[in-house]
Amino acid sequence: MDQLVAMTAFVRAVETGSLSAAARSLPSSLTSVSRQISALEEHFGTRLLLRTTRQLALTDDVRILYERAKSVLGEVREIEAALARDPHQPSGRIRVSSPSLIGRLVIAPLLVEFLRRYPAVAVDLLLIDRAVDMIEEDIQLAIRIGRLRDSQLIARKLTDLQMIVCASPEYLARRGVPRAPGDLSAHDCLVFSDSPGSAEWRFADGTKTGRKFRISGRLWMNSLEALVAAAREGAGIVRVPSWQVQTDLTDGRLQRLLIDHEPAPTPLYLTLQPSRLASPKIRAFVDFLVEQWGKIDAFRGPSARR
Repeated sequence: MDQLVAMTAFVRAVETGSLSAAARSLPSSLTSVSRQISALEEHFGTRLLLRTTRQLALTDDVRILYERAKSVLGEVREIEAALARDPHQPSGRIRVSSPSLIGRLVIAPLLVEFLRRYPAVAVDLLLIDRAVDMIEEDIQLAIRIGRLRDSQLIARKLTDLQMIVCASPEYLARRGVPRAPGDLSAHDCLVFSDSPGSAEWRFADGTKTGRKFRISGRLWMNSLEALVAAAREGAGIVRVPSWQVQTDLTDGRLQRLLIDHEPAPTPLYLTLQPSRLASPKIRAFVDFLVEQWGKIDAFRGPSARR
């Protein structure tokens, strides 16, 4: 049995939903695809696919095989592409995921220079506000906020993100300046959420995790950019990452509040699968992003804190 050919048939059957569709897409015969998957089942000693009346289904124990097989096939394609070109020249396609705000305002503008430097590389930037499964979704690099739980990933810390609260001078002149987190219950807070309801913001209180305070929110949105725009117009107090409003703070359109009560910063990482590190295109992207990140004023040391 050619295991790579069999794995290709198995992965394609899962993705297309049937053996016949897999055979058409390869292209191959239905008999050949069925024989290859049967050989895989015999090799691993387990049933790989459950055939229902409408579709194929993976058993729970075999789902990891599908994810790993898909990753292996992707790496084989990368090796073939690298051998067809200069093995030291970055080339091929990179799939990168990022939280939507950072991806849109920070990563996307940097890609112009990266693509200019490496004309043989293409980039798919996926703006996703959730934790991605890098293997299952075939993502080589991911920007992640917060502590990492998956110890199998390689992580490069890019910076720390500081959440702050701020408001326009006009709003503060009209409603007063809050001196402690508890004062926010008497203010108009601008809340980031998909579903309006009760809201809490976390502040430092001398403990490791901090303390959550109930706030009073009259305006709810699922867009931080729209909330910041409303704050500039005097609609209320907003809580955002400091880098997003650095220019507004410098120019005086917004004023930073409750500085002494700000929670501990949250780390921002660039993560990748260990098997991807040897790829020239991955190394080029990691080195480029780390280099460029250090040049962004909004993420530099003390200026981000105060």
